[in-house]
Parts: sequence; structure tokens; C-alpha cells
Amino acid sequence: MVTMEESPRSPEAKLGLRVEDLWDIQEPQLSPDEKLNACFESIPVSAFPPPPSNQEVEIKSDATLAEAVKLLAEHSILSAPVVDVDAPEDASWIDRYIGIVEFAGIVVWILHQSEPTSPRSPSSGAANTAAVTGVAYEALGLESAATTSGNFFEDLTSSQLYKNTKVRDISGSFRWAPFLALERSNSFLTMLLLLSKYKMKSIPVVDLGAGRIDNIITQSSVIHMLAECAGLQWFESWGTKKLSEVGLPMVTPNHIIKVYEDEPVLQAFKLMRKKRIGGLPVMERGGSRAIGNISLQDVQFLLTAPEIYHDYRSITAKDFLTAVRSYLEKHEGAFPMSGDLITCNKNCTIKELIQLLDHEKNHRVYVADNEGNLEGLITLRDIISRLVHEPRGYFGDFFDGVLPMPPNSRV
Repeated sequence: MVTMEESPRSPEAKLGLRVEDLWDIQEPQLSPDEKLNACFESIPVSAFPPPPSNQEVEIKSDATLAEAVKLLAEHSILSAPVVDVDAPEDASWIDRYIGIVEFAGIVVWILHQSEPTSPRSPSSGAANTAAVTGVAYEALGLESAATTSGNFFEDLTSSQLYKNTKVRDISGSFRWAPFLALERSNSFLTMLLLLSKYKMKSIPVVDLGAGRIDNIITQSSVIHMLAECAGLQWFESWGTKKLSEVGLPMVTPNHIIKVYEDEPVLQAFKLMRKKRIGGLPVMERGGSRAIGNISLQDVQFLLTAPEIYHDYRSITAKDFLTAVRSYLEKHEGAFPMSGDLITCNKNCTIKELIQLLDHEKNHRVYVADNEGNLEGLITLRDIISRLVHEPRGYFGDFFDGVLPMPPNSRV
């Protein structure tokens, strides 16, 4: 058990001790769940540790998609805020930032442009979209997109679409402005609810005085914080519960969206976009065992290493897993994600699950039996959603004034 006299092993552990102090002074009649809610409501998000300095990256709105991908890859990050280069120096944060751009969003958008539409010619009222989409058809070609050959991905990264399209040109295509941000004074409870119940994967925290994003809190960083709190009373009272005791897994076998090993890999990414999910298992044909996992984060390999697919006449989901694993073995430590399937059994505790996900740097874990048959799926969001609950009327008018997101938004 960690005590106040001992030196915290990390900033996250220090934060956990702060929760511990608040836990000890809560009203005795409160349940453990109510105590946790009260503790997190008392801590401002400004207390959340910032990311490493090498991950504090902003992308200019006039950067090309190729430049944005290169910057994300160089810093080993999956997303970054986009700064409007036309915003005045004294602009407020809402006018300074367009939104957040992601590896996954760029790839999904490009692939979407290569798919047939009806009618094929866009209306005259969307000149910019027409120009960009026209480039997509000319540069990629519908036939090459359909065959998903290895050359398709090399053609994609050498296309004029990829080289010339600016980040601002795809505004509105995925997680874009107006995007929801928190002020430094907002509470941990607000942040945790947005990341779980309201399905946000990351939340910018803004410094109103400076008009800039001060921090970006992700589901992964929250899971890491929880892993660092092992041994503390408040964490142990919750973390030692078995999955079934807290209602996990939330996704049952019949509701797991999957792709089979012999299906084209593009089918996996299309399913993720259509179903608005972050990943899916690759199943053996004719069985209930999974041979791997493909996530939206893995699409970075389509853009950063297209040469690994060069010799494939067609790329199935199994081919994709094989190529990525081989590439990762040669570039160990260079990438944060992999196609490995992370599993646990139904007798696992919340604590064991959190430590597993934090160690593997993965966003989802599959519950499997001793034979490897899938029995359920648990995501980072599912875990966070079991940590806190939303009090009645908690958000009030919090969302007032936030414009509706685009209909194809993935938030």
C-alpha cells in the first residue's frame, strides 16, 4: 500500500494520492461509487499531467495531408490539434483552432474519395469538394481501389490528392470544428463522463487566458493514470472487482463486429467507418477464433509504410496482419500500436485489465475462453464508464451553444 510518506512513482500516482486524500474525508454514508464521483468532481482537469514534450504538436491548417502524416509519424502520435493560419494573433482558442486531425481520419477520408458516388458529378454548389473528389478519381482510380492491390497504397501516397490536399480542405469530414474542449477549471468528473458516456476519444483542455490548448487528455492517458494508482485504497476498492461485478463485458459475442481472414482489408476499415468503431477482430474462416485485431490506429501503416504491401496482388485482412507484424519486428519501438489480439478471461479483475491494457498500449481487449473463442469485448471507454456515473442534470446547459457535428462525424 502506498502511503503519503512514500515518494509517488509518477505524476499520475501523485494525482492518485490526491484522490486518496479526498476519499478519506468523504461523508461515511456515501457509497464507494458516490465517494469516487465526489472526489473527481473536486479535482480540476488542470491537475492532469501533460503529455511528454515531444508529443506537444500542432499542425497548421495549410499543411498538406502528406506533411501532416509525416509530422504525426515523426512524433509517434496519432492525432494533433490544427491551428488556423489565418486566425489573428490575439484570437480566442475557438477561433485559433479548426479541430483535431488524426491518422485514421486522413486515411478514411482519402479512401472515401476513391469510392463511387451517385451521381458521380457533385453539384455546382460544392466547388471545392468537387475539385478534391475529382482529383481522387483521377489519382486513385476506382478499379485500383476495388482490387486493393499492394500498388494501390503506393499509388495513394504518391497521388496528387495526397500531396496537394490541405488539412483545412477536409474540414467537416470527421472530428472537426466546432469541437468540444474543457477549461482548466472544469472537473475530472466532467472529463471522465465525456470520455465514456459521451464517447469522446480525446478532450482538449484550453487555457482561456493564453487562448491555446494546454493539454489533450485521451482515454489511454486516463487508463495509464488508473494503472499508476494501484495500491491506493480508493482504487483497490474498485479495481479488485471482477468484470462481471461491474457489468463487463458490455459487448457480447453476437454483437462483436468482425471481419474474416480472407476478406479484403479495406472491408475492415469500411466497417469501422460505417459502424463508428475503433477496431475489430480478424476471425478464422469457419470458426469462432480470432487470429488478430485491426484498429483505426493501424491505418497509419497504409500511409507511412506502403512499400510493405508491394508484392501483394490483393491484400486480405490476414495479409495485412502478416505484413504489419513483419514490419514492426524490423522497426521495434518505432510505433505505438500493433495488430496483436489482446485477450483476458471472464474471471479477470478491473485492476488486472487496466494493467494489461496500459502495458500493451492497446485500446481494446477481447474476453476469450480457454480455447480462444471470443466471449465479449471491452474497450477503454467501457472501463472508464464503470468508474463514474452521471448525476441527474449534471451537465445542465453545458452543451448549449455547441453547434451540431457533421452527420458523418465519428465523435
